[in-house]
Amino acid sequence: MDSQIRISDLENFISEKVFIKIEKWNLYLGDAGLARNLAIECISNKDQGPLEAAKISLKAIDVKVGDGVNSIPLINLITSSQIIELEDILEKFFDN
Repeated sequence: MDSQIRISDLENFISEKVFIKIEKWNLYLGDAGLARNLAIECISNKDQGPLEAAKISLKAIDVKVGDGVNSIPLINLITSSQIIELEDILEKFFDN
């Protein structure tokens, strides 16, 4: 399968299912413009298995805040249930 298609497919799954949690507000990664970078990171860490690929990838993505001078690792903005959601997505995606 073409790698661009696989990245886009994973990006679509992540866009619709995984979100950043700020107080009581959920911002889906597709709306935040972070889904593609996370999909690329996850695919590059595929050999680590779904659990580790999710965590390594979430730690690798920095989210710029404010005027972009500061950034926060994506893993710090995602709830533990969303990490599990990402692991489930990767498990299904990597099995195909």
